[in-house]
Amino acid sequence: MSEATVSRVLNGKPGVAATTRQSVLAALDVLGYERPVRLRQRSEGLVGLITPELENPIFPALAQVIGQALTRQGYTPVLATQTPGGSTEDELTEMLVDRGVAGIIYVSGLHADTTADMQRYERLRAQGVPFVLVDGFSPKVQAPFISPDDRAAMNLAVTHLVSLGHTRIGLALGPKRFVPVQRKIEGFVRTMQEQLALSAATVESELVQHSLYTLEGGQAAASALIERDCTAVVCASDMMALGAIRAARQRGLEVPGTCRWSASTTPR
Repeated sequence: MSEATVSRVLNGKPGVAATTRQSVLAALDVLGYERPVRLRQRSEGLVGLITPELENPIFPALAQVIGQALTRQGYTPVLATQTPGGSTEDELTEMLVDRGVAGIIYVSGLHADTTADMQRYERLRAQGVPFVLVDGFSPKVQAPFISPDDRAAMNLAVTHLVSLGHTRIGLALGPKRFVPVQRKIEGFVRTMQEQLALSAATVESELVQHSLYTLEGGQAAASALIERDCTAVVCASDMMALGAIRAARQRGLEVPGTCRWSASTTPR
């Protein structure tokens, strides 16, 4: 076995077969050397849960459900939350790994951002840390993914609004680089074509408005869609929906209203 291979194992680098990695670690134990912190035996009781923030009510709700499920299985959840100007996902990951967690669950992490470098997850996998990714997907990452069916959600929302008599329906959602956003657009465009015989170009250019996943973002997006004569808006999160309702009421519109104006939300 070469020095380079041993070095890669000790530094947690990828490119080493699992059996070789275990052989190096076993040799360290037999010879009496102390393993580096990141390679020590992981705690069987701690599981890290990384969320983007807690202002959006969907994330505390997810954290509660996941935490309860982990507790029932005998694990202790460790919640690590990103905050503006605070720790990044990579920094939180490093902190959890150094504390020897048995695994990590990412909710709406960088795996949902099509512009992010997915090698960070490959490096984590190479260190032997199991992880699960919630809400998002990347074919570049070898891990279990759990995501809602965003396309089906759009179908349900649009079909419901069409049944109420709406024919000018808008979609308010976050930046286009996120996988859930792209899936929602696909489902929205397809259903608008099927239900109202609108062209994909018309739907995307006139009825889709990108903003931020915040109350203010929903308000801005809904304002733009109302100005384009939309009588209903599908919002990609509850926070955006609250902003959309505010935008409608500022214009004297009723929410919900009978074929005047209404809002519908889908999971982020």
